[in-house]
Amino acid sequence: MKIFLAPMEGVVDHLMRDMLTQLGGFDLCVTEFLRVVEQLHSDKMFYKICPELANGCKTPSGVPVRIQLLGQHPQWLAENAIKAIDLGSHGVDLNFGCPAKTVNKSKGGAVLLKEPDTLYKIVKAVREAVPSEHVVSAKIRLGFDDKSLALENADAIEKAGASLLTVHARTKVEGYKPPAYWDWIAKIKQQVSIPIIANGEIWHADDALKCQMQSQVQDIMLGRGALSLPNLAATIKFSDAPMQWPQVKELLIRYSGYEIFGDKGRYYPNRIKQWLGYLQREYSEAHELFSQVRTLKDSNSIVSVLRQD
Repeated sequence: MKIFLAPMEGVVDHLMRDMLTQLGGFDLCVTEFLRVVEQLHSDKMFYKICPELANGCKTPSGVPVRIQLLGQHPQWLAENAIKAIDLGSHGVDLNFGCPAKTVNKSKGGAVLLKEPDTLYKIVKAVREAVPSEHVVSAKIRLGFDDKSLALENADAIEKAGASLLTVHARTKVEGYKPPAYWDWIAKIKQQVSIPIIANGEIWHADDALKCQMQSQVQDIMLGRGALSLPNLAATIKFSDAPMQWPQVKELLIRYSGYEIFGDKGRYYPNRIKQWLGYLQREYSEAHELFSQVRTLKDSNSIVSVLRQD
């Protein structure tokens, strides 16, 4: 079984990838998307979204990272895909799942699930541009408004030459509301022969087992679950015990050091509050801590609260 860390926009940046992969269990990370309109991005933009390029495109703990592209123009996506590979990305991922309204309004992400032919053209252009030894993957939802095109979309992506497909088992309209319809992944698996990765509503090790059974696939992708239970991947793959709050708190302090003294220090107050929001699902202590730092805007003041016993 392989476990992938999901590309959560505005959440899972290189610092978060570093922290989570240190805890073990992950086989690959996918970056936040690089938005492609009608331009070939500079090296600087690729390094901004994926600083790991300077380290063989691996996290400090050695987990490979794959750059994700989002857009609607096949040729521009293809040219940026070539550049991602040339810079060292471990394959290229295409985003057809982002539900954000601003992205969808500019015809990117999940809105393309209404157009199987556009999916085909994009994947085909990228696949033909990228050398065959490199992975071209795609991430989709089950549809936009409904699931009526789920099988047709998956079929188009396979016929265009994709190496593998990640399926978030909900439509755009369903958002992140439970449940995730893992049984639909099984329907897609019967339709296509390329490897499939199951994604959606995996919070604990037993959820992963249920997902594997219902989806009939072994490989999974973790997103919000890994932020709520930081060593979730290790609990699934190695049967590790879930982290206890003192361990999580120490992780938050280490993360604080990374953020404050890293290249995104000015975002630290918002980022730590955001992570505490996810942690509240698993740890009651996170709720209390969030209430203490909620109104604080100074980084040092927040760290002082974190260090309190």
